[in-house]
Amino acid sequence: MKQLIVNADDFGYTRGVNAGIIRGFRDGIVTSATIMANGEAFEDAVECARANAGLGVGCHLVLVGGKCVAAREKIASLADWEGLLPASLAALVSKLSVGAIRSEEIEVELRAQVEKVIVAGVQPTHFDSHKHTHAHPKVMEAAVKVAEEFGIRRVRKPFEDVKGLLWPASRGGAWKQRATALMAGVNAPGFQRMADSHGMHAPDHFMGMAATGRLNRQAILDIVGSMREGTTELMCHPGKYDEGLERSATRLKREREMELEGLTDPDVRAAVLRQHVRLINFRNLG
Repeated sequence: MKQLIVNADDFGYTRGVNAGIIRGFRDGIVTSATIMANGEAFEDAVECARANAGLGVGCHLVLVGGKCVAAREKIASLADWEGLLPASLAALVSKLSVGAIRSEEIEVELRAQVEKVIVAGVQPTHFDSHKHTHAHPKVMEAAVKVAEEFGIRRVRKPFEDVKGLLWPASRGGAWKQRATALMAGVNAPGFQRMADSHGMHAPDHFMGMAATGRLNRQAILDIVGSMREGTTELMCHPGKYDEGLERSATRLKREREMELEGLTDPDVRAAVLRQHVRLINFRNLG
């Protein structure tokens, strides 16, 4: 059996992103989203989640970019004096590599983010992370401890399948994403052992990293057509381009509308049906 989870990242980032995710769910193949507790449109995302009960919503754990959720004085090695988290993945990894961030402070911040989501009325289906920081062993160790506390038993396995890394070689681009995915893959065996030891379930396959920013109609058709047996997670970033998105720090701006158009294309839905692919969310995994 082939099952597909189509997860929209960055729920809560801006109202335009929220609107795009909901359109992708209502009119397309999006089945799941992950909410950012420190997103500027967090409250709007919560309202959207409540109004669309069939959408699975997990936690998009954030250790890179934006303000912390926990009290800054409790995570002094992680956030600066303004409460800002490391500005880039490279900055976070650099600090982790030299032991400049205390593991217990990572737990404090992640716990605060999950608590904020639950208190808002959203019961997380799973967790993943902004910039895939939970691929790092120190972050994953903290994340699984927090997940256990809240009874969260499902997680993204952020290591791209080989076919995803080759996508689409003939069309150029995406080399940075491919390189990132290849480097992250070094941590895959340790990640799997840690997930297994804590009873965490993850989809069998993961796609979308190399296609980030280029996930158009044809790319999605290619991915659906090449799916293997088991459960695949397709990561996506749909959104409506608006002023909030334009002034944000993300590199994905108008590309989010391109992804949205691909995810809602009738040919994509037809391909899913033709390939006998069952669309699910993380609630159905386990």
